[in-house]
Amino acid sequence: MVSKDLLDILVCPFCKTKVELHADGWLLCQNPECRRKYPVKDDIPVMLVEEGTKWIDTEPESLPDPASL
Repeated sequence: MVSKDLLDILVCPFCKTKVELHADGWLLCQNPECRRKYPVKDDIPVMLVEEGTKWIDTEPESLPDPASL
């Protein structure tokens, strides 16, 4: 699990907007125009723009389990 302290400082590397932890292990950018989603693998956020961009068009409910990526 990502600690609250870490969540408080994490931002989307593309647009610099705060991210929010989704229940299924994803960090979702809170900017509605950005919509990037970053997986959390082994409790480590994968905050790469390329990774977040892959999932722009995927609804949060349809995101795969990050452990399977």
